[in-house]
Amino acid sequence: MSLPIGAQILALTMGHVFSNAVRTLPAVSADVLSRDLGIGTETLSAITGAFPLAFALAMIPVGVALDRWGSRLVAMVLLSIAATGAVLAGFATGPLSMVVAQSIIGIGCSGMMMAPMAFAARSMPVAQFGIWAGIVQATGNSGMLLTASPLAWLVDYSGWRAGFFACAVLAALAFCAVAILVRERPPGGGRKLMDDAKAVVGFGFSPALMPAMALAFVSFGAMLGMRGLWGGPWLMEVKGFSRIETGNLLLLLAASLVIGPFLAGLVGRAVGRLVLLLATGHLLAAGFIVLLVLAGGVDAPWLDGLLLVGYGLSITYQVSLFALVQGRVTPDVAGRALSAMNVFFFGGAAVMQAMMGLAALWGGVAAALLFIAAALVLGVVAFLLLERRFVASGRAPALPDPVAKG
Repeated sequence: MSLPIGAQILALTMGHVFSNAVRTLPAVSADVLSRDLGIGTETLSAITGAFPLAFALAMIPVGVALDRWGSRLVAMVLLSIAATGAVLAGFATGPLSMVVAQSIIGIGCSGMMMAPMAFAARSMPVAQFGIWAGIVQATGNSGMLLTASPLAWLVDYSGWRAGFFACAVLAALAFCAVAILVRERPPGGGRKLMDDAKAVVGFGFSPALMPAMALAFVSFGAMLGMRGLWGGPWLMEVKGFSRIETGNLLLLLAASLVIGPFLAGLVGRAVGRLVLLLATGHLLAAGFIVLLVLAGGVDAPWLDGLLLVGYGLSITYQVSLFALVQGRVTPDVAGRALSAMNVFFFGGAAVMQAMMGLAALWGGVAAALLFIAAALVLGVVAFLLLERRFVASGRAPALPDPVAKG
């Protein structure tokens, strides 16, 4: 007898927990990572950018696989790849080996959020999906709790390599949970693989989904940039906090990133104004970053914590993008449509990681943070303009397979 749908979704979400943990590890280990690899923090930003780039490139075949073979098989294969990448990262001795490891981890993590999302999208109506999208995001973001104070302590005690090995163990546990608990009949389909791949690309540039893609392009890069890398150097190098103090403040940010998606799902279901909520949340996030930079000379850890929590609660309204996309496609193509958005999520993150590094070379960590804020504002402007164009066109909101015949 299979478990309830909710329990199976949570089992699949364990991979998302791992993904968030492994990609945010550099935030509390950037100094020792850079030292041992013989590079600067700006170069480390470019190296860790290999993760979202590989992630984005893998999303087209992952989207196809989710709609053909289902979430269970895809998650198990990808978790195996991701665990291997984490072990390789733990043994990295220089920039090249770390780039290879980050790329393998990126490929492995490419379906960790989409697997439970696609499973949920096929298993429940739109109203329930909005809530479960928030639960998946909130549960997955709990991986960032592990890379705050606990991983800061582990890095101080055993070094950054132990952090990657611990993440590999987490991936193995997630693999076991999916293998044992998830039962799914593969969706299947008689389409050609090339048609499926074209469908993923087609969704990304369809008028109905382009507004969401524009905001996704900057949204995840902003969250990953703050929690995954630049938040740590800002607190340690600019504010002068110790690694443990930095871990504690990042723990507050991580906690807001866990609570935020769940609250956003509830608010989205109650209010229903997804476009307004998305625009407001991202603009508030940009504002909190600007305030954080302006408070750079203020010796008040409680203020930094408050601003980080405000940022985390605001940026997690990005979870409403999944509900927006799901509401504009038919259930049989949910995996490919959501994967198309993940291409923009992580493709944008790769571009933003590189740009943050350039900004830091020019004006230090503060410039990298201000770049994130500016990108969020531009993303909201593009989102609203494209949404206005779509609404004015009067097109049907629900999209079938864009390459389907007949």
